[in-house]
Amino acid sequence: MTDSTALPHCSILLLAGGRGQRMGGLDKGLVQWRGKPLIAHLQELTRPLTDDLIISCNRNLDAYAPYADQLVSDGNTDFHGPLAGIRAGLAMAKNPWLLVLPCDAPLVDLPLLQAMQQLAAQQQKPLMLRRGAQWEPLFSLLPTSIAAGVEQAWQAGKRSPRQVFELHGAVYLDLAEDDPRLANLNTPELLLATEVSRDVFDLRSGGQ
Repeated sequence: MTDSTALPHCSILLLAGGRGQRMGGLDKGLVQWRGKPLIAHLQELTRPLTDDLIISCNRNLDAYAPYADQLVSDGNTDFHGPLAGIRAGLAMAKNPWLLVLPCDAPLVDLPLLQAMQQLAAQQQKPLMLRRGAQWEPLFSLLPTSIAAGVEQAWQAGKRSPRQVFELHGAVYLDLAEDDPRLANLNTPELLLATEVSRDVFDLRSGGQ
């Protein structure tokens, strides 16, 4: 990308393939928040940053298609967890790095993504975020060279993104425990509480 704000050599994967249990089974990425679907907020942030925007989704593919360059699916309606989507994204990414973000985190901002890119470029290893004592492996920046290793771990039965990334020497970027940018708006209550203000809810009620 030629834009000065782009993340160089980076594909971006938005995870929207979950079961949506905390949303009563709704497809989280398509739930409305501040007048548009959750996926649209992240798409607006990330679209200028990459020439390869990927969405991992297992249903409503027609609804997601306008927001992405590629759609990937883990090919299983049993919803095997986020590592399934990451595995599929790594296999399809066109660039040397893959930025991974969950679809229910619309408060992520550009300075955070740039900080992730800078540290990952220095370390040349998978990067995860850590908020206080809470690991956030679904906010990650991965060298796509680990795709074969992730596939091998998957075939061996591993399903934890953090554990799989650590097999590849993952490093982490520390953030404040109350950093609102990592809030997962994964319940109707959190969506309602943040409809106007980003500071009116207890972040600890979020999570993966």
